[in-house]
Amino acid sequence: MANLTQKLVDSLTARIQEGVIRPGERLPTESSLVETYGVSRTVVREAISRLQAAGLIETHHGRGSFVLARPSTTRFDLGALARDGEPTVRDVVDLLDFRTAFEVEAAALAAGRRTEARLADLREALDRFAGGAGHPSTAVNADFQFHLRIALATGNRYFGDLISSFGPSMIIVPRDRLAAGEPGHFEQIVIEHENVYAAIARQDAEGARAAVRVHLANSRARLLATGP
Repeated sequence: MANLTQKLVDSLTARIQEGVIRPGERLPTESSLVETYGVSRTVVREAISRLQAAGLIETHHGRGSFVLARPSTTRFDLGALARDGEPTVRDVVDLLDFRTAFEVEAAALAAGRRTEARLADLREALDRFAGGAGHPSTAVNADFQFHLRIALATGNRYFGDLISSFGPSMIIVPRDRLAAGEPGHFEQIVIEHENVYAAIARQDAEGARAAVRVHLANSRARLLATGP
């Protein structure tokens, strides 16, 4: 039962942290969770208790369980990149440098702490990204989810909070460069994501660090290669 409970906790936590269930919204009913996840009421009740203990939800008798808001005193506003038009190459390069500073370590932590449920979520995002060739909006959103799910797999809420605060804007590059690159450009990015996933799957912290560092460095180089 303990394993089933943790899988349910992981799934609901991911839905909360990814914004599928937002602060103030009610969780699905106990009966709905039993039916959706194919578990017993005992498992559902224990999962709810763990979410309460983690400070993610609060339960009101007769009304259900609701996601708690977790206000932050500061918030990154990447929308500022485009307020005066399209973000410049310099804007995006600076953002990639900043992302490298924390995403490399997040990947290492994810490799050491990821659960099977978190790994399955990461695989799903990677598969959606790989299927997004020729569809920039789909690819950008799947790419964001991939990086967010690495952060969530660390088990450290601050990594997830930081990337959540960025939103998909952290992936967006100047519009005329979305399709830039030589033939095979997108396929190479997929391979880089696969390398990150593989290192996390085998719980190789150093390999995960290296794979993310290579991916972001290559992203930087690809962008600079297109010119100013």
